[in-house]
Amino acid sequence: MVQAKLLMAVVLGALTFGAGCHRNTRESAKDDAERAADKVGDTAEEAGDKAKDTAEDAADQAGDAAEEAGDKIEDATDKP
Repeated sequence: MVQAKLLMAVVLGALTFGAGCHRNTRESAKDDAERAADKVGDTAEEAGDKAKDTAEDAADQAGDAAEEAGDKIEDATDKP
């Protein structure tokens, strides 16, 4: 009888410990998913910033090229 109670206590303890571990595993998985989502968001933001910078650089270069072309046309038309 004592062995049966001892065995029952061990089984219940293992089940209780297992349920606690399962909860921790779920919370850990949730935390991991949140960290991964944050990293994805940060990466997307960085990519957006780089794309914006590239577009601004291209616009600046196009503006510079147009200004140079205008200067050349002006110089060519100023000559007698």
